[in-house]
Amino acid sequence: MNRDKSESFYNRSLERALQILIAFSNERQSLTLAQLSKSLSLSRATVLRLCSTLIRYDFLRQDPESKLYSLGFRLFELGNIVSYSFSLRRIASPYLEQLHMKLDKTIFLGILDNDEILYVDKKENPEDPISFTSKIGTRRPPYWGMLGSALMAHLPDSEVERLLLKNPLTAVTKKSITKKEEFKKWLQRIREQGYAIDVETALEGIGGVAAPIRDFTGKVVASIGVSFIASSVHSNELKKMIKEVEGTALTISKEIGYLEERQRAL
Repeated sequence: MNRDKSESFYNRSLERALQILIAFSNERQSLTLAQLSKSLSLSRATVLRLCSTLIRYDFLRQDPESKLYSLGFRLFELGNIVSYSFSLRRIASPYLEQLHMKLDKTIFLGILDNDEILYVDKKENPEDPISFTSKIGTRRPPYWGMLGSALMAHLPDSEVERLLLKNPLTAVTKKSITKKEEFKKWLQRIREQGYAIDVETALEGIGGVAAPIRDFTGKVVASIGVSFIASSVHSNELKKMIKEVEGTALTISKEIGYLEERQRAL
């Protein structure tokens, strides 16, 4: 791997911990302390210290009898997150493209990941003179704009409280909601109507409409939204956007296993 070791951000301890993780493979699913030490050309004391930290965070586990190390369940959880986000994007992508073509607006797909909004897909016209700053891979606070509110509206109250405690509401425009009770009422309204309309709470002059995507259990796992210049959209066009966004969200939900009839019967 090419790197500049003089770079101030280089971290040798982190590199060694990562080397321990990638020492495992399908052929070597369990390793002893001695094997790891020899593979990494590090002292047993150093490897033991690093492994102890990795075990503490569930990146490694150690069999109490054989003392063999193997990869931990935290990596399995993270792998599932990556796998799910990629599979969701693959399934949703053609429908996002169709929505983009119908509305001629920028379309976003987002999920909650590590207590933040993560943008996993975006459809836009590259020739459009107006480009939205959020890109695929961009992270925002969980309450951010249309996507965040559409996702948070379907979380348990205790989870909303936890997220707002960790990420306090912050004013970024004149219309940003900064009072917790007012924000909770807004979430309730979104939950009742089934979609979120954002009017310049995240970006000055920018509006948006978003709807939730549900998995086979009925749980909201993502949200899809359309962004636009707030002053350029009249009421009839807004109604059309709401209908199209909700329809696309439902179609994607069904593609990943959501059964609308089943949820109504529950």
